[in-house]
Amino acid sequence: MADHEGGAAVDAQAAPGYSASKQQIVTRLRRAEGQVRGIQRMVEDDVYCIDVLTQVSAATKALETVALQLLEDHLAHCVAEAAREGGAVADAKIAEASAAIARLVRS
Repeated sequence: MADHEGGAAVDAQAAPGYSASKQQIVTRLRRAEGQVRGIQRMVEDDVYCIDVLTQVSAATKALETVALQLLEDHLAHCVAEAAREGGAVADAKIAEASAAIARLVRS
């Protein structure tokens, strides 16, 4: 078992919940990366503040979309599997998912 951010142990052998949508997620992340680079160029080129903020909003939305896809995949795969097992594993996965949702809501 390996630790990840937050300290919870995860099975290093198990495929992540997002495996089925991995390429879609990577594509979305590359698009968001391009948006952020575009924002950087806008700032370097002294583009009007509101135009920069509009692009920041778009990049933020793109990352939120990725986060929601990852969360959906995690709930459908990892949490559902743990729930079938029950016990402490299920409790830990549910607590972990709840904490992730709370972080997303606060951001």
